[in-house]
Amino acid sequence: MDIVASETPIGQTGESAPRADSCLRPRPLLLRWGKHLRGTLDRLIAASSLVPNAPVLDMRAFAWTAALRADWEAIRDEAIAAIATRPGAPSLAAISPDHRAIAPLGKWRSLFLWGYGYRVDENLARCPHTSRLIEQVPGLNSAMFSILEAGTHIPAHRGVTKGLITCHLGLVVPRDGDVRMRIGNRTVRWAEGETLVFDDTYDHEVWNDSAHTRIVLLIQFRRPLRNPGRWIADALLGVLRRSAFVQEARANLCRWHRGEMPADA
Repeated sequence: MDIVASETPIGQTGESAPRADSCLRPRPLLLRWGKHLRGTLDRLIAASSLVPNAPVLDMRAFAWTAALRADWEAIRDEAIAAIATRPGAPSLAAISPDHRAIAPLGKWRSLFLWGYGYRVDENLARCPHTSRLIEQVPGLNSAMFSILEAGTHIPAHRGVTKGLITCHLGLVVPRDGDVRMRIGNRTVRWAEGETLVFDDTYDHEVWNDSAHTRIVLLIQFRRPLRNPGRWIADALLGVLRRSAFVQEARANLCRWHRGEMPADA
């Protein structure tokens, strides 16, 4: 069965440290010491999870994914139109400095609709049908059209917290090569109109070994949890939402929409 691959939106980071020129303000303690704390926090959250902790989850446990599959062509059409219309979709590395270690400039672009609970009204207005669908997602955290150019490789990385789960909807999938993702010891491939729900705290990497662009709708939502895991996840997400890790990306996105960043960023 073909399923959708993964990469990380705002609020997640690779294993490599961010470049020095990206650290405009100190990162929160939970990020700066993430390698030491992440395992402990993830184990506490996992113990409280109301859904399995496997790398790939059963999409039937998330009923709202059916609406995405049913309307995937309308979502695809809005994505293509929005990406092609100025200001278009910037490089993720230009918007989110913490992604520069894993996101090649000009190769991985993102058109944000939501980011860490913050609406991107300019883009939502360009995609009204998609907007209505994603606003029905319980615990919506982030949503974006993720655009991977031909020949791009996103190196191995992990999401920052098990308190979030990711869903992909395949929109444009090249058929002239091998467009795939490794998550743990499993390899998966995208399919247009199909969804995958997965836990990206597992080590994963992505390839677009084709001559064309790949587009998916990427949605992050809060993992269903009981306490104390819910308290831990809520506290961590609150810290991240207010941190430079997210706020710098918000500021850069505003600059992009005001035309203050290079058109090829």
